[in-house]
Amino acid sequence: MKKTIVMTALLVLFISCASTNSTTVAVGEAKTKVLKKLGNPIRTLDNNQNGEILVYADQVFNNENSDGSKIAGPNYWRYNYVYISKEGKVTSTHQEKQNYPPQAIDSRKMQGMNLLTSK
Repeated sequence: MKKTIVMTALLVLFISCASTNSTTVAVGEAKTKVLKKLGNPIRTLDNNQNGEILVYADQVFNNENSDGSKIAGPNYWRYNYVYISKEGKVTSTHQEKQNYPPQAIDSRKMQGMNLLTSK
Protein backbone atom coordinates (compact mmCIF):
# COMPACT_ATOMS: atom_id res chain seq x y z
CA MET A 1 0.00 0.00 0.00
CA LYS A 2 2.81 2.40 0.89
CA LYS A 3 4.58 1.62 -2.38
CA THR A 4 1.45 2.49 -4.35
CA ILE A 5 1.10 5.84 -2.59
CA VAL A 6 4.79 6.66 -3.05
CA MET A 7 4.74 5.68 -6.74
CA THR A 8 1.60 7.74 -7.34
CA ALA A 9 3.15 10.75 -5.61
CA LEU A 10 6.32 10.44 -7.69
CA LEU A 11 4.34 10.15 -10.92
CA VAL A 12 2.35 13.27 -10.07
CA LEU A 13 5.58 15.11 -9.24
CA PHE A 14 7.21 14.21 -12.55
CA ILE A 15 4.15 15.20 -14.55
CA SER A 16 3.76 18.53 -12.74
CA CYS A 17 7.42 19.45 -13.30
CA ALA A 18 7.26 18.89 -17.05
CA SER A 19 7.93 22.00 -19.11
CA THR A 20 5.80 22.98 -22.08
CA ASN A 21 8.99 23.65 -24.02
CA SER A 22 10.18 20.05 -23.68
CA THR A 23 7.30 18.88 -25.88
CA THR A 24 7.91 19.29 -29.57
CA VAL A 25 5.44 19.76 -32.37
CA ALA A 26 5.95 18.73 -35.97
CA VAL A 27 5.57 20.89 -39.04
CA GLY A 28 2.19 20.19 -40.60
CA GLU A 29 0.40 19.35 -37.33
CA ALA A 30 -3.02 20.89 -36.80
CA LYS A 31 -3.40 23.80 -34.37
CA THR A 32 -5.85 21.76 -32.30
CA LYS A 33 -3.22 19.05 -31.80
CA VAL A 34 -0.65 21.68 -30.74
CA LEU A 35 -3.08 23.08 -28.18
CA LYS A 36 -3.68 19.57 -26.81
CA LYS A 37 0.08 18.94 -26.50
CA LEU A 38 1.27 22.31 -25.20
CA GLY A 39 -1.88 23.81 -23.72
CA ASN A 40 -2.96 27.40 -24.19
CA PRO A 41 -0.20 29.82 -25.20
CA ILE A 42 0.81 32.73 -23.01
CA ARG A 43 0.35 35.06 -25.99
CA THR A 44 -0.98 34.78 -29.51
CA LEU A 45 0.49 37.22 -32.03
CA ASP A 46 -0.89 38.15 -35.42
CA ASN A 47 1.61 37.16 -38.11
CA ASN A 48 0.31 39.68 -40.66
CA GLN A 49 -1.58 37.80 -43.36
CA ASN A 50 0.39 34.58 -42.85
CA GLY A 51 -1.56 33.35 -39.79
CA GLU A 52 -0.58 33.58 -36.14
CA ILE A 53 2.26 32.89 -33.72
CA LEU A 54 1.56 30.94 -30.54
CA VAL A 55 3.98 32.03 -27.82
CA TYR A 56 4.86 29.64 -24.98
CA ALA A 57 7.24 30.79 -22.24
CA ASP A 58 8.85 29.40 -19.12
CA GLN A 59 10.65 31.63 -16.62
CA VAL A 60 13.92 30.01 -15.55
CA PHE A 61 15.70 31.07 -12.37
CA ASN A 62 19.38 30.65 -11.66
CA ASN A 63 19.16 29.42 -8.07
CA GLU A 64 22.79 29.96 -7.09
CA ASN A 65 23.83 33.50 -6.31
CA SER A 66 27.44 34.58 -6.11
CA ASP A 67 27.34 34.26 -2.33
CA GLY A 68 26.19 30.61 -2.58
CA SER A 69 22.70 31.23 -1.21
CA LYS A 70 19.79 29.35 -2.78
CA ILE A 71 17.32 32.22 -3.04
CA ALA A 72 15.88 33.23 -6.41
CA GLY A 73 18.60 34.93 -8.39
CA PRO A 74 18.96 36.06 -11.98
CA ASN A 75 16.40 34.77 -14.41
CA TYR A 76 15.60 34.52 -18.10
CA TRP A 77 12.66 33.45 -20.24
CA ARG A 78 12.73 30.36 -22.46
CA TYR A 79 10.41 30.97 -25.41
CA ASN A 80 8.86 28.49 -27.81
CA TYR A 81 7.25 30.14 -30.86
CA VAL A 82 4.87 28.03 -32.96
CA TYR A 83 3.93 29.52 -36.33
CA ILE A 84 0.42 28.62 -37.52
CA SER A 85 -0.72 29.19 -41.12
CA LYS A 86 -4.11 30.56 -42.12
CA GLU A 87 -5.12 26.96 -42.79
CA GLY A 88 -4.47 26.05 -39.14
CA LYS A 89 -1.26 24.01 -39.67
CA VAL A 90 2.18 24.41 -38.08
CA THR A 91 4.60 25.95 -40.57
CA SER A 92 7.65 26.24 -38.27
CA THR A 93 8.80 26.53 -34.67
CA HIS A 94 11.53 28.54 -33.00
CA GLN A 95 13.03 28.45 -29.50
CA GLU A 96 15.13 31.13 -27.84
CA LYS A 97 16.18 32.57 -24.48
CA GLN A 98 15.48 36.22 -23.69
CA ASN A 99 15.57 38.55 -20.70
CA TYR A 100 12.24 40.24 -21.41
CA PRO A 101 8.84 38.93 -20.22
CA PRO A 102 6.08 37.81 -22.63
CA GLN A 103 4.16 41.07 -22.09
CA ALA A 104 7.03 42.97 -23.77
CA ILE A 105 6.76 41.08 -27.08
CA ASP A 106 5.53 43.39 -29.85
CA SER A 107 5.09 41.71 -33.24
CA ARG A 108 4.98 45.03 -35.12
CA LYS A 109 8.39 46.08 -33.78
CA MET A 110 9.84 42.63 -34.42
CA GLN A 111 8.83 42.74 -38.10
CA GLY A 112 11.06 45.67 -38.88
CA MET A 113 13.99 43.97 -37.15
CA ASN A 114 13.79 40.84 -39.39
CA LEU A 115 14.05 38.48 -36.42
CA LEU A 116 13.23 34.80 -36.69
CA THR A 117 10.41 35.37 -34.25
CA SER A 118 8.63 37.65 -36.71
CA LYS A 119 8.45 35.40 -39.75
